[in-house]
Amino acid sequence: MRLVIRPNYDEVSRWTAWYIAERISERKEKPFVLGLPTGSSPLGTYKELIALHKQGAVSFAKVITFNMDEYAGLPENHPQSYHRFMWDNFFSHIDIEKSNVHILNGMAEDPLKECDIYEAAITASGGIDLFLGGVGPDGHIAFNEPGSSLVSRTRVKTLTADTRLANARFFGGDPAQVPGTALTVGVGTVMDAREVVIVVSGYNKARALKQAVEEGVNHMCTLSCLQMHRRAIIVCDDAATEELRVGTVRYFKEILPFSESRQL
Repeated sequence: MRLVIRPNYDEVSRWTAWYIAERISERKEKPFVLGLPTGSSPLGTYKELIALHKQGAVSFAKVITFNMDEYAGLPENHPQSYHRFMWDNFFSHIDIEKSNVHILNGMAEDPLKECDIYEAAITASGGIDLFLGGVGPDGHIAFNEPGSSLVSRTRVKTLTADTRLANARFFGGDPAQVPGTALTVGVGTVMDAREVVIVVSGYNKARALKQAVEEGVNHMCTLSCLQMHRRAIIVCDDAATEELRVGTVRYFKEILPFSESRQL
């Protein structure tokens, strides 16, 4: 696992977008399979990717996407559904084929079956080449809350009070309006990706970053699983490094210029 430290969120977003665009552009034949998150963390990256697309620097015509999660009980057209989020903030601005977009169905009559179908679809696509993600203040990735199995697969997950509180800003500030369950890829699903890139920004993520980078692998901080991934990058801003050791920060700032980013 490597840490790429940039001065601020805008620079984190710019670096991450260029990295993803480079990966996609390297693929000449078969489709590139991209895992994607929602929430505030990836918004800057999506904005930068849209700009790169409009500049002709990257095409998504041969990209297949799988989103990390979706709230249970929200229809696709709900203002806070992750279907709506992705089309409003990313997909409608690029040249992706609608048939290549995969997002879990929060209204599925049989949620467990929906999760199994989703895992099968990922396998049928050849597996995810790069999974982009964010992290919660408690160190969770996707909706794999603290205590989640590190070998978990796509499933239905109950959301903690902290997660509902954090997401209440999207529901009029009322945590009671945030759905109590979600369909989410598992930690094992993310770990199966050939590459994982996680965006971490802000002082409120500093403790999670410290746990993931400097402490042991632990299911109470599911981000820490990346210590076991052969090709993982965390892209963070200076604020998120607040609780890291000075030596840790200095080390990662010295070893990873962009041109060497693939040497993991």
